[in-house]
Amino acid sequence: MTGFAPRVKAVLGPTNTGKTHLAIERMLAHASGIIGFPLRLLARENYDRMVARKGARHVALITGEEKIVPPEARWFACTVEAMPLDRRVEFLAVDEVQLCADPDRGHVFTDRVLHARGLVETMFLGAETIRPLLQRLVPGLSVETRPRLSQLTHIGAAKLTKLPPRSAVVAFSAAEVYAIAEAIRRRRGGCAVVMGRLSPRTRNAQVALYQDKEVDFLVATDAIGMGLNMDVNHVAFAGLSKFDGHRPRPLLATEVAQIAGRAGRGMRDGTFGTTGQCRPLEDELVRAVEGHSFEPLSHLVWRNNTLDFSHIDALLASLLTPPPVPILVRGNEASDLETLSTLARDPDIRALARGRARLRTLWDACQVPDFRKIADDSHARLCARIFAHVVKEGAIPTDWIAGQIAALTRADGDIDTLMQRLSGVRVWSYIAARTDWVRDALHWQARAREAEDLLSDALHEKLTARFVDRRAALLMRRLDPGASEALLSAVTRRGEVIVEGHPVGHIEGFIFAPDPDTEGEERKLVLRAARRALGEEIPRRVARLEAAPDEDITLRLSPPALLWDGHAIATLRPGASRLRPLVEVKDSPLLDGAQRERLRTRLQRFLDEFLRAALAPLFAATAARAAPALRGPLHRVAEGLGVTPALEPDHDLSPQQRQLLKSLGVRTGRHALYMPAMLKPGAARLRTALWALFEAIPAPEPANPGLVSLPPPPAWPPGFAAAMGWVTAGPVLVRLDIAERLGAALAWAARARPAPLPPDLAPRLSIKADLLPAVLRGLGFRVQPAAALAPGQFGPPAPTMVTPLRRRRPEAPAAEPPRAHGPFAALAQLRPPR
Repeated sequence: MTGFAPRVKAVLGPTNTGKTHLAIERMLAHASGIIGFPLRLLARENYDRMVARKGARHVALITGEEKIVPPEARWFACTVEAMPLDRRVEFLAVDEVQLCADPDRGHVFTDRVLHARGLVETMFLGAETIRPLLQRLVPGLSVETRPRLSQLTHIGAAKLTKLPPRSAVVAFSAAEVYAIAEAIRRRRGGCAVVMGRLSPRTRNAQVALYQDKEVDFLVATDAIGMGLNMDVNHVAFAGLSKFDGHRPRPLLATEVAQIAGRAGRGMRDGTFGTTGQCRPLEDELVRAVEGHSFEPLSHLVWRNNTLDFSHIDALLASLLTPPPVPILVRGNEASDLETLSTLARDPDIRALARGRARLRTLWDACQVPDFRKIADDSHARLCARIFAHVVKEGAIPTDWIAGQIAALTRADGDIDTLMQRLSGVRVWSYIAARTDWVRDALHWQARAREAEDLLSDALHEKLTARFVDRRAALLMRRLDPGASEALLSAVTRRGEVIVEGHPVGHIEGFIFAPDPDTEGEERKLVLRAARRALGEEIPRRVARLEAAPDEDITLRLSPPALLWDGHAIATLRPGASRLRPLVEVKDSPLLDGAQRERLRTRLQRFLDEFLRAALAPLFAATAARAAPALRGPLHRVAEGLGVTPALEPDHDLSPQQRQLLKSLGVRTGRHALYMPAMLKPGAARLRTALWALFEAIPAPEPANPGLVSLPPPPAWPPGFAAAMGWVTAGPVLVRLDIAERLGAALAWAARARPAPLPPDLAPRLSIKADLLPAVLRGLGFRVQPAAALAPGQFGPPAPTMVTPLRRRRPEAPAAEPPRAHGPFAALAQLRPPR
């Protein structure tokens, strides 16, 4: 073996050439191997294939979020970023190697091309466009070009309603995907949805809908362009531009080819074209895609991998080292470098990151992927906290990990909410996979997988519920369209749906409720006809509601909903503040996105105007042009729906400021800043509903408005009593306005010395006399029992006295001594001591 050099080979060509299949076959023919894929979904898909061939105990999966590494693992399916390059294996491959030119991830692929090698064989898979640069950068490279196995033909534009079955529609934003999927659901029975943010479990479940022919259409982002293999006959572009994470830009010709190449797998030919509002493909682009002929790449993205860990500034400098040759260029600033640059400005981080070991830990923390893509500094703060815990404590606290994963393990919410939670779980899956950071890493990896599985299943259900009408899809396949044209259907003014003269159900708001007497195949047929009838009725109803006066709409407080014609058509969800809840139109397959938005706009306008009228004093105080010193208290009063606990600065307000607040309807009390108008029964019921909505809990039962005091109800959640205007006074709750009036009267009476306790105080508070001392103490007063007469003394007994409990206030600065000279110096000497 002396002088043996490992073979390095590039297998290049368009899509559907069998490159990945060849690489896996070659890898499994060796005793060990690693293959890097551009997507976690691809790594998982090929891992499953390798397990089927070699068994689970011999195959490993390593991605940022998943690590399945059996002790006897010999073959590894990985994402390119997660390839374990410290392992010595006979075979190594990198898929989609043309991504070396990607501005965001290209430096990782280029690093693998330059430095990753198998002991016996190395294989780079990708497009022909990278051939010249590979030959310049990799000495001794052999190149094999593979032709596409099937023909790819352009067939022009087609409407969504005219797309052939087994079509994939490709859009480039979540909003476009949703809109197209809803349109296909209405017109073609439904579709599967594939996006890059889906977990492998959700993606596989959606693909199964398509592969099992429960639906004939697939709507996807460009995630399908990277080797996800499905039985697609036609690819339709809904757009030709995308937002690449930095700016909107047109698709490159190679990107169009990569996506269009998903059509026609194996020896089956495929077609591509456009749909919807997408402009036609230019002839030159069509010729390039059909002929697989593109301009070669002129440069690859590079970043220095020889890092200097002597100092944090040296590390940054080494990461910004200019490329060594002209064909290598710097790309966009990666997330890890952005995070490091941010943390390097933090003095605390700089103080901790001293020494090579700690600096390596900081760099590892900065490489936690930012899957959430939140446009703030939360990701940098997360990385900083991880670094601080690992350096100071040796590991990340398990209670923090548990709390974060538990907060994400919730299956409620809409599609976007679930996908955002999945992104968060992916971050913690990555963290849990770091055995050097996490104690009992296997346990937390399992917890993260459980959370991901829960969210994945919930997301699949949401996607299917929203974008798949199984009944309609079945009718599309089984029933003759010509026969259904003869069916007659209509909707009466009462909302009853009539098909062929027979009532089959009725419409409640914008939701169709089928008649339970219709069953079997007849039910399937009449449901299709009913939907057709409602296709004309729903636009009329939407227009009716838009033109309806506010008196036709009703706000139901528990559970919160908006009613029209006696039916709940929308629910409420928390908004930016308690005073600004948002309307969410109830999901209905009869409404498209535009109609739902029209309804939401009309109902939101009604809700805003209703709240402004019902809580007019509160909105007026919020909108008043108050002095700067009063803006904070007014903001707190608004956030508290008219009641907010008094803070220390509130007691220092001047009489003029208190009078200004009073003119706005706000009272400055001992216990709270409050608006008496908001304590009235009608306003209190509305405030209860708004408070509970914002807290995401069922609305508690409010107290009887005639009560002055009551024992704390056990069913009331924490914070509810204070928010609704009740003061905790020892063993009871006292109504805020009563507590304030009583407190003010007692404080005035005892302003100079203890005052006699009013004899009717217990009845006024509706409490027993023996509870009075504890209640008054809760209100800030102390009861002094009457002193008994001394022996030999006669007369009426001394009364029970009450005195305020002194609030501890900051000591005032010492008064400036009087001047020794001046017209008032002599008078100052005559001032009696305090």
